[in-house]
Amino acid sequence: MHTLIPFTADTCRQLVAKREGETKIGQTLHCYEGKAPLGEHLAKAKADGVRFVILGIGEDIGPRANLGRGGAVDAFEAVMAQFCNFQSNQFLDGSLCLVLGQIATQDLQLPADATTQTLRDNVEKLDQRVIDIVTAIIAAELEPIVIGGGHNNAYGLLMATKAATKRPVAAVNLDPHSDFRPREGRHSGNGFSYAAASGALAHYHVLGMHELKNSQQTLEQLAAFGGKWHTFQSIWVRQELTLKQAISDIVIDLNASGLPVAIELDLDAIINMPSSASTSAGIPLIDALFYVNQVARNTNACYLHLAEGAPSCHPAGIEAGRRETGQSISELIYSYIQGRTAQHPLG
Repeated sequence: MHTLIPFTADTCRQLVAKREGETKIGQTLHCYEGKAPLGEHLAKAKADGVRFVILGIGEDIGPRANLGRGGAVDAFEAVMAQFCNFQSNQFLDGSLCLVLGQIATQDLQLPADATTQTLRDNVEKLDQRVIDIVTAIIAAELEPIVIGGGHNNAYGLLMATKAATKRPVAAVNLDPHSDFRPREGRHSGNGFSYAAASGALAHYHVLGMHELKNSQQTLEQLAAFGGKWHTFQSIWVRQELTLKQAISDIVIDLNASGLPVAIELDLDAIINMPSSASTSAGIPLIDALFYVNQVARNTNACYLHLAEGAPSCHPAGIEAGRRETGQSISELIYSYIQGRTAQHPLG
C-alpha cells in the first residue's frame, strides 16, 4: 500500500541493542514487510496472537493549519528506538504487538510559506489515509496504538472506528484544549467537532482542559453538543476533586454510553513535554500514565491515540527531545497495553 511505509524486520533489528541473557521487545514483536496486502497481513497477525497494532503518523500540517508551530513529525522513530529495547518478560510479551509502520505524509508536507488553506486541504487528504488504514486494523479486531502527528488525526481515527464497528464512539481526551473549535477547514483544533458533526463522535469528555486555553465560542459549542469536562485547575490547582475520582466518574459515563471507547491524549497536557504547544503548567507524566491505564482497564477501549509529540521542540535540542518523547510515549504505550490485558475493576 503506497500510503503506508512498513516497519520491517530489518528496520527493527537495527534499533535493538542485543544483550546476552535478555530478550528485548524488538526481538519478539511482529513487523510488516509490505509485501502481503494489508488486510491479509492483519488477519494473519490476529491468528498469530497479535492484539495491538502500533502505527505512526509523522506530520505537522495539522498543527500548522491551526496556526500553530510545526515539529510533530518524528515521534514514531524516537518511540521505536526506546520501545524496541524494553524487556520482553512476564509483564509484557512483545509478540502481542505488531508495529505496522507509518502512514506516508511526505507528499503532503508543505513549505513554511504555504497558505493556511493549502495546509487545510492537505489535512483532508491525510484524513482519508488515516480512515482507510485504521478501519482495516479495527475491522481485523485489533487495537491501534497511534503515535502522532497532530491531534487533527483524531477525526480520522473516530471515523475509522465508526466505519469498522458500525457504531458511533465515546471519546475521552486528556488535553488542555478541547479541539472542538469551529469547522472552518480541517486542522488540529477541530478534529472532535468535525467528528461530532459527522456522527462518528457521540459522547465526549475532556480531562485536564485548561480554563484559559479554550475560547468561549468553543466552550459553548462543546456544551451544546453535550460534551463534558474536568478542568486542569479544578483537579491540579484548586484540588476540588482527585484525579482518581475524576477518572472514576469518566469511566462510569463512558460505560453507560455502551459505545466503543477512544482514549485520546495530547502530549501538550504533560508538563514541559516537547510538543506542538508545550506548557510549563501541565500535569506530571505519572498522572498521564494513570489516566491511560485506568481508562484502558475499565472500559471497552478500542484504540489509544498519542498526539503532538515533537522532539525537535525540546529546548535542549532534538536529541534530548527524542529521548524524552521516546521514553514518555513508550511508557504510555505500556500503560495502555497493561490496562487492556489486566482488565479488572477500578479500585
